[in-house]
Amino acid sequence: MKSTSMALPARVGIFDQLGVVGFSSIEAPLLAALATDSPLLLIGPHGTAKSLLLNKIAEALDLSFRHYNASLLNFDDLVGFPLPSADGTLQYVKTPAAIWGAGAVIFDEISRCRPDIQNKLFPIIHERKVQGLPLVGLQYRWAAMNPPDRDEEDSGYLGSEPLDTALADRFPFVIDMPAWRVFTKEQQLAVIQSEDQAIDPVHAQRLVQAIARTKALLALTSEALEEGTAAYVQTMFALLLQAGIALSPRRCAMLYRACLSVNAASLAIDSKASVTDTTLLALRSSLPQRALGIAISEVKLLSAHKEAMRLIQLAPNDPFKAILCESDPVEKIRLAVAAYKLPKPEFSRVIADALAQLPLGGREAAIVHLFETGAVGRLNAAVASQAGDVYKDIVVAPQFSETIHASNGRFITWNKVKSLLAGLNPQELRDNLQANTIATLFAQKKLATPEDAEAASQHFLQTDKALRSV
Repeated sequence: MKSTSMALPARVGIFDQLGVVGFSSIEAPLLAALATDSPLLLIGPHGTAKSLLLNKIAEALDLSFRHYNASLLNFDDLVGFPLPSADGTLQYVKTPAAIWGAGAVIFDEISRCRPDIQNKLFPIIHERKVQGLPLVGLQYRWAAMNPPDRDEEDSGYLGSEPLDTALADRFPFVIDMPAWRVFTKEQQLAVIQSEDQAIDPVHAQRLVQAIARTKALLALTSEALEEGTAAYVQTMFALLLQAGIALSPRRCAMLYRACLSVNAASLAIDSKASVTDTTLLALRSSLPQRALGIAISEVKLLSAHKEAMRLIQLAPNDPFKAILCESDPVEKIRLAVAAYKLPKPEFSRVIADALAQLPLGGREAAIVHLFETGAVGRLNAAVASQAGDVYKDIVVAPQFSETIHASNGRFITWNKVKSLLAGLNPQELRDNLQANTIATLFAQKKLATPEDAEAASQHFLQTDKALRSV
């Protein structure tokens, strides 16, 4: 989105002055990537100025850069033509477009790149090497792509494939381009009436100075934030995993550095920037799932961020911290029951969340444990009432009558239930509870197949054993 002579909002962003309007929301992570020489991936629909932004940055920093369309890229385009030398080594006949001597490289349409070429981009992006040879002078590695197309959800970009998982994990910053709808009316008009112009040296210098300020602030603030940031990332790893968002150990290290650098960049832009806000911005700008075509719930992300910011304020040995960071719902229940001083609201929330995560059979076994330990008395009325309804069905043998014909699918499931019940001893308390659970679930039509019945029986047995063994 190009610059214009029209009036812009009161605070003119650094990139506005370079000729790209409307990127104030991602200004800090962009500055952080530049200040730390970190690989940067931009994701957005066509026409959102991904390529223009990267080209303008390279121009403003006076970099010798190469801009490749990765969908058309051949390896010879990167390195030149290989020729054996007299001493038996391989030399390259360098072409003007070859990567040698570049200060920055832009891989546009990287999600349309052939898999074999993607593999050869790994060392360039991650190590600044090609064919084992160092790329002397290469400072910045940038890439851009459209949202990936997935079978279950047509993005409208046929051929834009989810990025290779390992390649996506080489980009510390994965940034979504701002949508047109979030632009102000003034910004929209500025884009519509824009004209491509040369960058004013004064504006270019402003970017250089902002990068320098970010580096200086990063050096000054890192020590004070290191411990809290590390605790935040460690906590976020556990909370995001519970929400179905998995991060690699490499990504955790990247997120840690991103939090520090985005905070420094935010302070370079606004000295009143909040650490809580800058940390959330770093989190949003560092998750690779978008490049993989995996949508992340904003509600889950914000909830995990708020929880992590709260938990890092707790003492390292606070039981509530260990409970919330535990991903196994059975272990979470065990820890919560053992934490006698946990306030009723917190205990109720933990238990309700853990029960919701347990499968059929496992949930019933956990509820039995709550009653047998007396922990049900620590629950608030709503959660205790729901648990009580389930417990009542488990401790009393269900009485139900149903006519099932052999042609009915439930007939096969009922035969499986009878087989499971026949293998249990009604004189043994645990067997009796397990039998009541299976029979009740069948009566409530929650077991659709024989496999469901078998799974529920096993889940009860495993959960009951895990909770009673401690």
